[in-house]
Amino acid sequence: MIRTLASAAALLLAAGAAPVAMAHSSDTPAAAAATTSTPGFATSDATDPYIWLEEVEGERAMAWVKAHNETSLGTLQGDPRYEALHQQALDLVQSRDRIPSPGFTHDGHVDNFWQDAEHVRGIWRRTTLDSYRTDAPTWETILDIDALSAAEGANWVYKGASCLPPDERYCLISLSNGGKDAVTVREFDSVTKTFVEGGVSLPESKGGASWIDRDTLLISRDFGEGSLTDSGYPRTVRLMKRGQSVDQAVEVFAGQQTDVSVSGYTLRDADGVVQAVLLNRGINFYESETWRLNADGSTTRLELPLKSNINALVAGQLVVTTDQDWTAPSGQDFKTGDVIAWNLQAWLADPKTPAQLVIRPGEREAIEGINATRNKLVVALYENVRGSVYVYDPADWSRTRLDLPQNVSVGVGSASERDDKIFVSVTGYLNPSSLYLADAATGAVALTKALPDKFDASGMRVDQFEARSADGTMIPYFVVHKDAMALDGSNPTLLYGYGGFQSSLLPGYSPTVGKLWLERGGVYVIANTRGGGEFGPKWHQAAQQENRQRAHEDFQAVAQDLITRGVTSQPHLGIMGGSQGGLFMGAMLTQRPDLINAAVIQVPLFDMLRFHKLLAGASWIGEYGNPDIPEQRAWIEQYSPYQKLSAGQPYPEVFIHTSTKDDRVHPGHARKAAARMEELGYPVLFYENVDGGHAAGANLRETARRIALEYTYLTRRLMDKPAQR
Repeated sequence: MIRTLASAAALLLAAGAAPVAMAHSSDTPAAAAATTSTPGFATSDATDPYIWLEEVEGERAMAWVKAHNETSLGTLQGDPRYEALHQQALDLVQSRDRIPSPGFTHDGHVDNFWQDAEHVRGIWRRTTLDSYRTDAPTWETILDIDALSAAEGANWVYKGASCLPPDERYCLISLSNGGKDAVTVREFDSVTKTFVEGGVSLPESKGGASWIDRDTLLISRDFGEGSLTDSGYPRTVRLMKRGQSVDQAVEVFAGQQTDVSVSGYTLRDADGVVQAVLLNRGINFYESETWRLNADGSTTRLELPLKSNINALVAGQLVVTTDQDWTAPSGQDFKTGDVIAWNLQAWLADPKTPAQLVIRPGEREAIEGINATRNKLVVALYENVRGSVYVYDPADWSRTRLDLPQNVSVGVGSASERDDKIFVSVTGYLNPSSLYLADAATGAVALTKALPDKFDASGMRVDQFEARSADGTMIPYFVVHKDAMALDGSNPTLLYGYGGFQSSLLPGYSPTVGKLWLERGGVYVIANTRGGGEFGPKWHQAAQQENRQRAHEDFQAVAQDLITRGVTSQPHLGIMGGSQGGLFMGAMLTQRPDLINAAVIQVPLFDMLRFHKLLAGASWIGEYGNPDIPEQRAWIEQYSPYQKLSAGQPYPEVFIHTSTKDDRVHPGHARKAAARMEELGYPVLFYENVDGGHAAGANLRETARRIALEYTYLTRRLMDKPAQR
């Protein structure tokens, strides 16, 4: 099994603030499409009057944040509807009848990380599989993060545990201060439930650590000057022996300064035996090299396409997904999106060993998850954004489909290494999430957990439509609404989008969207634009780099189509998106403000001429291009929202929020967006959580507050009569 998979893909610019684990048309008004900013505004450091807001915890910047927080919270929390919305959100996110997300341990137990009203920061716990399948499992607490934080006077956020196979007694615990990506790593004994005295202790840094054996680690982190890439991630991998300090670790691999990151991990079989020690060199966000660390300390590059991912090791077969057309050393030709497999040891000995084609997805298909049990490969395969789960037999790669509900989202979860059991999740916009325990060997499927209804979905339905984008491409989108919805343009409608990094927006049950929006008469729309992964790598690549504007046009086309169909109208249409989705919102705001009356802009990218200079920004050059290269800067300038903001436009009052401790997307993006809009005379609500990281919430209480603020704002803008302008 691949116990730790650390690669450039793990650095995804995720839509952490999204409410759901959820374009311009031929008749675009010329005036709206041609909006321009003040010539030269913020095209250089010298012409950016708000560059001081990039000082994350600078005194002047934090005074600005405090003043804006007071104003925005005063407005939104002072609204008479806020308290009810906040209580509903708090009750939902802290509810005890959520499905505990299960993970198989090597000995067959099930573990889980759990948060609720009594465990705000959370507890790591375990139980037996038999107990987990009951209505009231008997949980054993392994580590209490609330107690740890209280004892150490710290605001710890749990970021996961990596336990040493096969017994998994000793674990590397990652702890973040306030939700940052950077973590402290400490060795923990899961039997005694104590941190190991004199054990592994790595100071705060981005990066990670991976076990080779009890006394040997691969570590990638900040080792001091010259050890980080331009993206702020580790540039080297070092071998650290027990008893050594970080400084004494021996370098075994180094990437280039311009790389995204390098990392190391072990490839293990189902018994926990190391089959290969691998090193990943992330050249950019999508291209990487994989190297093998040999027993003598030398390294050998493996013959894999630059755009590919190692998915699993099952029954001695190495399973790889290709994200580009590729001719293998064997002479075989493979297509973008193919899943292929080799006998691992034969391939390591001879890279010309022929591969077997396991899956070749169709034009409207995409693979959304791959995992391996002891003997089988399990794949979530989607057709037109609807999922099925297939089991593949490594003996001949024949497949069978598991008997699960159709026309929903499915996800392959934790798999057992002792046998062929695997957890599979099933959900839909109006279908409360359920969890099935499947036996990949027999095909048996049993409902294990089901979420009770969290909102009243009676009289509601889900439709899938398509909008025609500017270049003629048909863009699918889902509309969740009450059956009785009148097509008269009067419906308050929230349009959600992300549109990047091959991240798919799949149907999912959101209690907060349901209770705080749908139940109150709102319409919820999810746009499956290019840039995402809904139809595989090609769907994503169609909106990369110089083609980024296509994704913006797709999103705008959906907005226009909603209005054309009579679902909503400009006074009642709002948009929401986070991170890359925040850039989406900025592009809509500056290109088609005539379509919308509200925008929730979450932890956004906004200044695209400086994104590569801020925190992890350089790692996303593979997605957007490099503003330091004139040709690439030219296409980025066409849509960068910060520079495109201008006077005299029909911008609605927007709600922008971010986090001081977001060390992925710099809070300066959000701050500067708000400052520039205020300078131009537009009303802005800005809120910055001092904790929270990229998810804009370090714990459930902070998450509930954020959600309540968002829906209070949306109520004011889209539901009030008349809509506030």
